[in-house]
Amino acid sequence: MRTRILLLLTLICFYFSTSASAEALLTAAFIRDNQLWIKKGGQEIQLTKDRYVYSPKWSFDGRFIGYIDGDEKGGKSDLFIYDTREKESYQPYVRVETSDFKWSPNKNQLAYNDHGLLNVTKIKNGRPQGFENVSLGVSGFEWFPNGKEFIVSSQSNLLPTGWGPIPLYKIPIDANLAKDKMKPFFTIQTKEPDLFGIDADYFKWSSDGKWVSFLVVPTASWSMDSNTLCILSSQGKHFQAVGKMLGFNDWFKWAPSANQLAYISGEGRFFVENKNMTIAEMPTSKQQKEYTPKGYVDLNLEWLAKDLVIVARAKENKEWKEGPVPTMFTSLYAINLKTGEQKQISFPRENELDENPQVVGSYLTWFRRKAEHNKGDVWVKNALNGQEHIWLKNVDYAPMFFTPEKSL
Repeated sequence: MRTRILLLLTLICFYFSTSASAEALLTAAFIRDNQLWIKKGGQEIQLTKDRYVYSPKWSFDGRFIGYIDGDEKGGKSDLFIYDTREKESYQPYVRVETSDFKWSPNKNQLAYNDHGLLNVTKIKNGRPQGFENVSLGVSGFEWFPNGKEFIVSSQSNLLPTGWGPIPLYKIPIDANLAKDKMKPFFTIQTKEPDLFGIDADYFKWSSDGKWVSFLVVPTASWSMDSNTLCILSSQGKHFQAVGKMLGFNDWFKWAPSANQLAYISGEGRFFVENKNMTIAEMPTSKQQKEYTPKGYVDLNLEWLAKDLVIVARAKENKEWKEGPVPTMFTSLYAINLKTGEQKQISFPRENELDENPQVVGSYLTWFRRKAEHNKGDVWVKNALNGQEHIWLKNVDYAPMFFTPEKSL
C-alpha cells in the first residue's frame, strides 16, 4: 500500500514538474480586458492600464513589443512600443497613426504604413525612435528576409477599360521617397474571373527565402467570398496563382523547413462548407492535395513538424441556409502528410470550441472558448503526447508568442 502511495505521489510530482517546465520555456504577449500583459517564466505581468490595446508584436530579440492603442469605435489607432528592459511604453514619434506595422527580421526597427506612406523608425540609444520616409502610394508591404529592403504593393488603378494591373516594387529602407530607388519587382496582370484583384497583401516568405506568398485581393464585396493565394520567386521572375481562399492571414503558412505551402482552400464567406486544408508543393503549385475528409471543414492550421499539420476541424453544416450563422464547434486534429493518418488530439466539452493552434518549439498551444463568448483560455501540451493543461485564463484572444528565432 505504501509503495502504491509513493508511486502515485511520484507521478503527480512528475506531472506538475513537466507542466512548470513548459511554463518556464514559453513567453507570450497577450490581451486581457483590452490591456497588454506578458507571461514569462510562469509570471503574468500587466503592462498597460486604461488603454484599448490590440495587435501586439514582438521585436526580433524580444526586447520590444509594438502594439496599437485604439478605441472601441475604431476612431483611433496609435502605435506604441513597450520596452521590456526599461519597463515603459512610449511612442516612436509625437504621434504615429497606423494599423499595419512590422518589425525588421534582424534589428529593432519598425516599419509602418501611415495612410499609404511607408515609414521606418530610426534607432536612438538602442531604441526605435523617430522615423524616415520610405515610399508613397503603399498598400501592402513586408520586409525582405535580409532586413534591408521591402516588397511593396500599390493598389491598381480603375481605368475606363476596367481595373489595371497590380504593381509590386522592391524598395530599400533608405529610399527616402527617391523615385530612382523604387525598383519595379513584378506586375500582376489580373483578369476576370481566373485572377481578378485590385491589391496584394499578407506577404510571407518561405523558410529558405526563395519564395514569397501573398493574397491577391479583389473589390470589397468580392473579397468576402474569394481571394487568390499566389507565390512569387525571390527574384521576381516566377509567379503562380495557387488557389482560392478567404482573406485570413493565418489561413496559409509555409512549412518550417520545406517549400510546401499549407492553406485553407475554398470559396464562400460562411464557414459551414467548402473549407479544406490543402498542401501545395513548390516550385509548381499544380501539385496539390486536399486532406479534409468529406463532411468536415478545416478553419485554422499550423505546422507542428515537417510532415505534421494541426487543423481546427468541425462537421460541415450544409443544412443551414439563412438566419443566424451557426457556430462551428472545432476541435484539433493532427494530419500526418506522409502516412495520411489523421486523429483528433483535443476534446473540448459541449458548447466549447478549440481554435488558433500555435506551435512554439515542441509545444502546441490553442485557444479554447465557449460558443457564446469571445474570451477564453490558452491551453498547452508538449507535442502530441504531452499532458494538456491551461496556461492562460480569461484572455481576449490567442496570444503572441516569442521565440529567440522569430516572433510568431
